[in-house]
Parts: sequence; structure tokens; C-alpha cells
Amino acid sequence: MKRLFSIGLALVTITAMLASCAPAAPAEQEAPAPTEAPAEQEAAPTEAPAAEAPAAPEATGPQGTLRVALPTEPSSLYIPTTPDKISDIAASQLYDPLVFQNSAGEIVPALAESWETSEDGTVWTFKLRQGVTFHNGDPFTADDVVATWEYGISETSSWPEKYTIASNVEKVDDFTVKVTTDGPKPLLLVTMHDFWSIIPKKYMDEVGVEGFLQKPVGTGPFMFKEWVKGEQLTYVANPNYWQKEYPKAAELVFRFIPESATRVAAIQQDEVDIVTRLSAEEAESLKSAEGVNVIQYQVPRIYYMAFNNLSGDEKSPIRDPKVRQAMNYAVDVDGIIKALFAGNGQRAAGYVASSELGYGIVPPFPYDPEKAKALLTEAGYADGFEVGMACPTGVFAAFEEVCQAVVSNLGDVGIKVNLEMMESGAFWDLMVKKELPELNGDSWADESGESYNRMAGALGGMNAGYSLWTDPKIDEILNNISSELDREKRKALYEEIQVYMQENPPFIYMYEPVTFEATRDRVTGYTPRPSEMLYLYDTGVTP
Repeated sequence: MKRLFSIGLALVTITAMLASCAPAAPAEQEAPAPTEAPAEQEAAPTEAPAAEAPAAPEATGPQGTLRVALPTEPSSLYIPTTPDKISDIAASQLYDPLVFQNSAGEIVPALAESWETSEDGTVWTFKLRQGVTFHNGDPFTADDVVATWEYGISETSSWPEKYTIASNVEKVDDFTVKVTTDGPKPLLLVTMHDFWSIIPKKYMDEVGVEGFLQKPVGTGPFMFKEWVKGEQLTYVANPNYWQKEYPKAAELVFRFIPESATRVAAIQQDEVDIVTRLSAEEAESLKSAEGVNVIQYQVPRIYYMAFNNLSGDEKSPIRDPKVRQAMNYAVDVDGIIKALFAGNGQRAAGYVASSELGYGIVPPFPYDPEKAKALLTEAGYADGFEVGMACPTGVFAAFEEVCQAVVSNLGDVGIKVNLEMMESGAFWDLMVKKELPELNGDSWADESGESYNRMAGALGGMNAGYSLWTDPKIDEILNNISSELDREKRKALYEEIQVYMQENPPFIYMYEPVTFEATRDRVTGYTPRPSEMLYLYDTGVTP
């Protein structure tokens, strides 16, 4: 069966997340009442029918193997050290956070059954779910929540800013935790959903982070079984999962398939069940494939070329805002979208996606090479200059070609770019170390409905693992956003920062994509997320 799904995934506002007590998890639907059997016909057959074999009992519990193709191999299965979405997808199947953001964008209970906040919004008290066990049999308690936070803010973490959103986490009793913040934090719950995947304190203390990376343990729907480097990652269903109706698959296999054409062939030949991040051309080719469904949807993701002012020459031309503006005018983003994505996507207006709070205050930079040359002349670089640039390979659709197009466009206005394509794990490792060149290709998605986490992550200076830029004015506005509970006031702050970031761009703003995926017909319950994140607890396969 061949069909094309076009999915519009609406993001709910973050205001709903600030309720003093989370909504109860949705109740299971009741099974429909059986219909009455039809009355027997009055006329009896002349011969007694042969006895029918008894019907086989309906299968219960997880069934089958769900096979997912990944474009790169995960760099880590421990959330505080996952550098990219691919690693996050692989890791997240093993854990549960305190709260979970469902596919409708609602924050619902997970390992925390309920919570309440103080009147000033700075103290959150979470009542924990009892009777939950980790994959190794350890019971889940408040000690594990405290340990998750402590390890998250430690030097072993690549995302300390996602945990320092709380100034303190303390145990009240075995099943009560108090989280304190240094002011109201409207994005606390969604940050917990994204990053606070609970780990077992006793086990982590025994094996350390390095040991944990070799055999991760969580409370999640799947348990780690085997990692064959360069080939695949295998999980099995957690038989003691606290959500008894999940997971749906008995086994989950992530296959590492770097070549895009090979991933396409794998789903055509029924070797995998789900393939993500297809190009528009690949998606088109799969529409006629037997047993394959093609899915497309808009993603609140920004692709960009990041300037680096945390390392390198302080007298570099990229330190001049006129030069950075010129480089934005020099890149033909609409041409790139048309040539490489068959027109599927739109030029980013800044670092706020079109579905996010505050979008629309600034227009995109137009393609204007003459304007770019004039700005370069004003800045004292009429003859251009030379700059280094790095881009990760294999992780984003057609991104190698995007980076090459940027090099060509910048060359047209006199800027010589020395491009280095890097394996994605090495790229993000150098980013954490602040050792990348002056210009770097990257992308950041978010499913919160706001761009704060994206901005804080990429513009947080030395305090953010995956940031290459610092600016006191940006710091000031982001700090105000992080503590402003009023939605309209937060919207105004997002508008203010967008105006500033056009005058002083920390990026060459590229595009918002339409993403394409494909699934086999046997896949059930698969729900794409606007951030391209996969939570596969409710995804199954038919025999």
C-alpha cells in the first residue's frame, strides 16, 4: 500500500505547562462492548459440520522487532553527554524523566505523579511514582532524582545549563523531591522533559560515567542489550515497565546506515521499518515503493552557519557586525532550498522558527550580493578575506551540499572559505572544546513552542557546551526571558532579541526545513514529533 501523509503538528503554548498541578495521565480507553452473535438459521444442515479448531489466543505484551535506520552512530547513550539529535533519539528510549511532553505538546506526569509550586514560582515539590524499578532491579527513589541533577551539573556533563536551571534539588522523603530555582522559570518543566532522564544513583556511583556509558541503565520502556560498533544497537522490552501497556515492540534495533541511498534501499527491501531525514528527491522516489508510506511535515528547526567569537583571532573580520551582515546578504538561501530541497522549506528570518513565540518581527535577510559587497567595503574588506569553516557530515539531509553552496556564494563576494567536512561526533567534540574555526554549519530543533532553549544553547558562551558565541546584550535578554512568566512580555523580549540579532548577527541564518520520513506498512502507532524526536514506546510492528 502506498500513501503520502502530510502532517501538521501544532505546538501548544508553554503557558499550559505552568499549572500548579499537572494533568492526570489520560485514562485507557475501554474496550468496546462485543456485538451480539447473529441468530442461527432455522434450517439445520443435513450433515454435521466438521469441528473447528479453537482460535489461537490473542498475543499480549510486546511483539516483534522494530528496526530504525539512523544516519550516524550515536556518540553517547547518556543524556548529559549526547551531542546531537541522533544520539538523543537512541538514548531516550532507555529512560524516563519526571515529566513528559506528549505528542500534543502537553506536559503530563511520568516518574513524578504530581507537583505543585510555591506562590512565587521558585519552589517546585514533586510527588514521585512508587513501585518503579530500574533495569538492574534497583528501586526508584528521590535519591536518584537528586543524583541525576548532581551529575547533570558536574564537569562530566556537556549540558550543565540544562540542570543549573534549578539552583538546588533536595530529597524531602523517599518519594518527594523539592526543586528550587533562583527565580520563576517558565521553561523548567519542558527542560526536565528534554534533559532530566533519571539515572540510578547506586549504579552510577559504582561504575562512574565511563562505566555507565558502556552499559546504561534507566527506568524506560527499553533496556540496553548490545552495541555492535559500526553496525547496530539492540534494545529489548522492559518486562517490568511501570506503564504496563508499553512498550509495543519486543525488540528495538537501531541500524547505523551513513549512506542516504543505502537507507532508501533498506526500507524498499524491507530491511528497516523507519527511515528519517530523507531528501525531497528520495521521498519522491519512495512514493511508488510497495509497502512504504512517506510522511512529510514542517519542523521548528533552524539551520545556520554559526560565527565563533569564543576562540581564534580577536581581530578576525567576523568580529565586525557589518561583515556578518554582509555574509547573510551574500548567501542565496532561496536558491539553495529550490535546488537541494525541491522548494520544500523557507528562509529563516532569524533564530526563532515560524511556529514559535515572537516570530514575525523581522524579515529574512534577502539575497543581495551587491549589498554584501558594499557592507564589506564599509568594513574595510573591499578585497575580501579568508576564513575557515567546518560542517558535520552524515547527520542532516543534503547538508554537505548546503555548506558547499555557502562557500560558493561567499566566494562570489570575495570571501575565500576553507571548508572542512568533519565526522559529526568529532565536529561536536571540537565544539564543546571551543576549537572549531570561525564559521561552522549546524542546526537546532526545539519542541517547546519557544526558542529560548535553542538560543541559550547556541549563544551561551563558555557556559554552554554547544555554543560558539557570547554577547552581553544577548545574555541580558535571555536572562529576562528565562524568568518572565507573562507570555506577552516574553513575546516582546523575543522580538527585542530578534531585532538585535539582525543588527549583530551571530549566525548566517539559513532555512527552516520540511522533513521527510518513510515507514513500512507493518509499523503501528508511530507519531512524528515536530522536533524530529522519536519516542518509540508506543510504536509497534504487526507480524
